[in-house]
Amino acid sequence: MAQAEGLDLIEISPNAKPPIVKIMDHGKYQYEQNKKQKKAKAGSKATETKSVQIKIGTGDNDLNMKAKKASEWLKEGHRIKIELFLSGRSKYMADAFLKERLDRILHLITENYKIAEEYKKGPKGPMITIEKDGKAMPK
Repeated sequence: MAQAEGLDLIEISPNAKPPIVKIMDHGKYQYEQNKKQKKAKAGSKATETKSVQIKIGTGDNDLNMKAKKASEWLKEGHRIKIELFLSGRSKYMADAFLKERLDRILHLITENYKIAEEYKKGPKGPMITIEKDGKAMPK
């Protein structure tokens, strides 16, 4: 039938019982498939994990600047990893104190966010990962 019409026999679903085929122009079929893939690719937005590093002694003005940048990134839809960089003896300080230092920047972020990954110890010190949230801001 396909040869009589000058078209191609295209296998759509080879694993079905019986296999599903269509009679159509192969070039047109490939064009439609590429069009679907491009549309799906254009609709998806790549998110990146941005990183913000602070230290125990980071000043208020520096924290405000970093929180402002983090808010911009959240608005764009990126995830943000906030790390408390510890050096020397500060690695052995109490965990409650270190969490409080990490929380200082979280209170300054103006965009709504949710915690994607809770506090955990990394190679440089404690870290937390946040991402955009459409709901009310946690405090």
